[in-house]
Amino acid sequence: MLVQDRQSPKPHQIPLANTFPESNPFDFSNWVSLNLFKIATIFFLTLTIASFFFLQGAPDSAAFLCFNSRPKPPDLFHLPNINFDSVHPIVDKSSTYASFSSDRWIVVSVSSYPSDSLRKLAKTRGWQVLAVGNSRTPSDWSLKGVIFLSLEQQSSLGFRVVDFLPYDSYARKTVGYLFAIQHGAKMIFDADDRGEVIDGDLGKHFDLKLSNVDTLQERILQFDFENPNKTVVNPYIHFGQRSVWPRGLPLENVGDVVYEEHYSQVFGGLQFIQQGISNGLPDVDSVFYFTRKTRSEALNIRFDEHAPKVALPHGVMVPLNSFNTLFHTSALWALMLPASVSTMASDILRGYWAQRLLWEVGGFVVVYPPTMFRHDDIEGYPFSEEKDLHVNVGRLVKFLTSWRSNKATFFEKALELSHSMAEEGFWKDNDVKLSVAWLQDLVSVGYIQPRLKGFEMNKQRRGRRSNVGVDNGRSFVPQKLPGFHLGVEESETVNFEIGKLVRWRKKFGNVVMILFVENGGVVDRTAMKWRLLYGRIFKTVVVVAEHGRADLGVEEASLEFIYKYLPTVFERSPNAEGFLFLQDNTILNYWNLLQADKDKLWITYKVPQSWSRVSDDSVWFGKQASWVKKVVNTMPVDFQVNYKESNPTGRDLVICNCEVFYVPRQFVGDFKDLVALVGNYKIDYRVAVPMFFMAMDLPLNFDDVFGRMVYKKTPAEQLISNDTNLYAAEVPAVHPWRVSNEVEFAELMRLMAAGDPLLKELV
Repeated sequence: MLVQDRQSPKPHQIPLANTFPESNPFDFSNWVSLNLFKIATIFFLTLTIASFFFLQGAPDSAAFLCFNSRPKPPDLFHLPNINFDSVHPIVDKSSTYASFSSDRWIVVSVSSYPSDSLRKLAKTRGWQVLAVGNSRTPSDWSLKGVIFLSLEQQSSLGFRVVDFLPYDSYARKTVGYLFAIQHGAKMIFDADDRGEVIDGDLGKHFDLKLSNVDTLQERILQFDFENPNKTVVNPYIHFGQRSVWPRGLPLENVGDVVYEEHYSQVFGGLQFIQQGISNGLPDVDSVFYFTRKTRSEALNIRFDEHAPKVALPHGVMVPLNSFNTLFHTSALWALMLPASVSTMASDILRGYWAQRLLWEVGGFVVVYPPTMFRHDDIEGYPFSEEKDLHVNVGRLVKFLTSWRSNKATFFEKALELSHSMAEEGFWKDNDVKLSVAWLQDLVSVGYIQPRLKGFEMNKQRRGRRSNVGVDNGRSFVPQKLPGFHLGVEESETVNFEIGKLVRWRKKFGNVVMILFVENGGVVDRTAMKWRLLYGRIFKTVVVVAEHGRADLGVEEASLEFIYKYLPTVFERSPNAEGFLFLQDNTILNYWNLLQADKDKLWITYKVPQSWSRVSDDSVWFGKQASWVKKVVNTMPVDFQVNYKESNPTGRDLVICNCEVFYVPRQFVGDFKDLVALVGNYKIDYRVAVPMFFMAMDLPLNFDDVFGRMVYKKTPAEQLISNDTNLYAAEVPAVHPWRVSNEVEFAELMRLMAAGDPLLKELV
């Protein structure tokens, strides 16, 4: 038997008396009533300790309001009904500058001692510089000739906006804008202390006098996008930098690098907001800055200083900054900087808000070629400072372009838009209150709100024609300057230029060119060159001369009756979209013809040196007039009606030198019928061709693409040498020009390379 299984003898047990009463079942309610005081004491002690630790970690003491449910967010600030006519004026009676007045101000924000750039900016002649401080600005900040507003001075001015601006905020520039307006500002240049005005003269770069006659009559290029849904544009492409984008451009639009080639035009005088481009460190976002620059070298990006300024049509927006922007008196209301968003988002959101409201008063934004040089100090803003941009800006542009208001006055519309942007989450309730205070302060310092103008977004986007623009357009091909890709400078431009060549070929690849070459022994030296030049663009180049050369493929026809030869060429290309006739004494800049309508007739009817009405008593005139009259009398009714409406007197002859003209496919049959009507009459081509054109259609229906050509009335045969100053790459054609040998052809290629850089490869 195992040990543990053994049994020990039981000891003797003495019975004990039960000293405790017999236990009863536990009664909880009775226990609570007996110990209620102790329980309450322990509960409140525990609650106090928990509250202490909770509040210590909470950002706001208001967090400790309720433990059982989360507080509901307060309702959005409701706009008050403000009678701006009853707003009391605010007059500067206490500051050192109470009696000072200037109509031109430069406003900057300063957080450190004056920079070298600011010292130069302070010397800008005719402009008063105002520096606005914040809580980080040294208390002893001072710069000769510059007015400085410290936090204490800002608080003493009596402006309502001060209540809504944080002490350390860049948005405190808003106080400076009001101070400048109070002291006579008619225009304010919004700048920063890192920029230097190129040549030290703002008047050389911006349009300062909008009421000037020259400004009012000036025609400004305006973006004219084919895509009606395009609502935002990268202006840097227009100024030669496709790989660079401005801060505030929606990131989804960064890859859109298609450049504009044809622009509509608007009259000047209403460019109330003028955005300058900065060389060196342009206004770029942190995404560009930290991915496109090397670690050791400062950015030094250059833009095309010769590119023309460009306007934004209503319905299309552009990022606007507070570093290099001029505001005229009709847009001083647009200067308010929101304070509830991040620093690098404030001016961008302001710019989009302002552009939408600017359309309501008939104004527009113009972007100008380089006006400043900004230094890159090898410091960039972190991405977090731009979070409000990259998250919301694309949605903001869509919202603004669709926003409408039925309010009766401009300030009411401005407040409604500010409130709507808060409702959509683009900025906060504080900025709605700031907007109310800002507009009241504007009235208090004597600013008069602008009058509303009729605004129809759809009409603007359909035709790009408004009460500010009345032109048929103009071509301009942006340069391709060295850019930056992922920290590597881009110098290769071939792909870009090939892309342009593809576009030209797509436009004219099914158009036949008929090139007439004067003889003089030059056909054998130039025929192949002309084919090489224009054959890159057109479907076929048919070379014609007075004396043909079968070995060179040069066909024979007389210039005097060239119109009788054209039907032969028409019949050989039944599928061609059209036929372009060109004399070799005229240079065709095909890159400027992209916007021409291939379904219309083109001719030099708007060039008075080429197209004119003549009446004299010469024998030649008498014969030509007689033959024209006979042909007109035999024309079918539609031809005859068109011709007589175009030439109502019937006594004059319209003569055109026919250096260049175009016949689209739909008019080829009419042209052939008219040639048949001429029959054996020896009507000179200078008389016959304009007669044909006026019979086929009314001149008002012609495409006036050649209306801007350079034309000097000097017969090509009298040219001893070409005037290189005559040539211009920005026009559709140049006349006269002489090419009789390879040297002259090479010189022409070098000049034309300004519009088609790949021509350098042909020289």
